[in-house]
Amino acid sequence: MSRRLTAVPGLALSLALGLALLALPHAAAAQPQKAAQAKPAAQPAAGAPAANSPAAATYTPAHLALAREVMLSSGIARSFDSVLPAFADQIRKQAVTRPELSKDLEEVLASLQPEMELQKQRMIDIAARTYASKFSETELKEIATFFRSPAGKHYVEAQPQLLDEMVQEMQDWTQDVSEYVMVRVRAEMGKRGHQMQ
Repeated sequence: MSRRLTAVPGLALSLALGLALLALPHAAAAQPQKAAQAKPAAQPAAGAPAANSPAAATYTPAHLALAREVMLSSGIARSFDSVLPAFADQIRKQAVTRPELSKDLEEVLASLQPEMELQKQRMIDIAARTYASKFSETELKEIATFFRSPAGKHYVEAQPQLLDEMVQEMQDWTQDVSEYVMVRVRAEMGKRGHQMQ
């Protein structure tokens, strides 16, 4: 990755996550048979690391709060916002040949929004733990204040490794959520008397 991209905090990671998101419709379309057999993803207990998270270590609440603030202020979480609508659009495309499902499908998708927000928060928590694993609490305070500090330089230097880890986490998360959404939509549509493939 060029020095010009890594010199802008968050830009390189945002670009890479954006590129990863371009493949989502293809990944969701490739999952229909596997999704039928999949079980909904288990929700991690509050404060517990997700099974595929990089958080083997324990961090103080203040450390995690600072990591979350830095991650959110970098703009990376905006990349997560486009994932869930992409899943809904893919489901709509799969049902386009059955217009009689349209009304109920839209109601089901709307009713699942709170669950999808929880899934997005799960990815935000994973990202915050990834940041906490790379920076001390003191460094995160400096980064949150201003990116030109010595801690800001460390942030720029760590971006390539953060990028690699975040892209892998995004791939795992999108596959899990793709299967989860399809299973939930099928279950809710089944309650309304509709069978979806």
